[in-house]
Amino acid sequence: MSKPLLTTLAAACALALPALAHSRQVTLSAQLKNYGGNGAYLAAYLTDAKGAYAGTLWVAGGKAKYYKHLSDWNRLSSGDAKRLNGVTGASVGAGRTLKVTANLADALIDAGYEIHIDAAAEDMRDSPSEIRVPLSTGNAGKPQAGKQYIQSLTFQLQ
Repeated sequence: MSKPLLTTLAAACALALPALAHSRQVTLSAQLKNYGGNGAYLAAYLTDAKGAYAGTLWVAGGKAKYYKHLSDWNRLSSGDAKRLNGVTGASVGAGRTLKVTANLADALIDAGYEIHIDAAAEDMRDSPSEIRVPLSTGNAGKPQAGKQYIQSLTFQLQ
C-alpha cells in the first residue's frame, strides 16, 4: 500500500539555506511480523543528531486517542501543531507492509538524522522507538530488524 507524502520537515525549514533547496525522495517499507493481534498503530518520524524531534513522516492509525501509545513520538512531537497535516492513514495489519514516500532535504541525509518508528497494537505491549536507523546513504537498501512488531524496515533514496 503506497502512501505518497509531499511534506517538508520543520527542520529543513529551520535550516533554510540555499543548499537545502534540493530534496530527495525517501521510500520507507516497514514489513510487520505476524504478531497475532489487531492492526498496529505506527508513527514514522525523524530526529536530529541530538535526538530532538525533526518532523513526522507518517502516522498509521486513525484514532487520535490511541496516539499516546506511540509514546516517544507523542512526547517528542507534542509541540508540533502541524504534526498530523496530511500524514495519517489506516492502521497496518499483522504481516502487512506499510510503504511511505516522503521528500526530504538533501542536507538531512548523512547529517546525523535518524528514522524512528514507534509501534503499538490493541491489548498488546507498546513499543516506543520500535526501530531506529540513521538516515544515511550507507543504510539505504539495507533491511533493519525491529523489536516487537516490525520484521524489517528498509528505506530507499532516489
